[in-house]
Amino acid sequence: MATIKIQQVKSRIGQPIDQKRTLLALGLHKISQVVEVEDNASIRGMIRKVHHLVKVVD
Repeated sequence: MATIKIQQVKSRIGQPIDQKRTLLALGLHKISQVVEVEDNASIRGMIRKVHHLVKVVD
């Protein structure tokens, strides 16, 4: 399966609770942390929801 690397670039402090929970569901806990997750439609939807807090790393 294909994977995708996601990096958290901004703090979740001050963000709505649903966005905080989305970051936790992606496995992101700290700024500059990079996680590698399976690339599927549900993960893409989560990334779209918090696109202002994360970036996709090549």
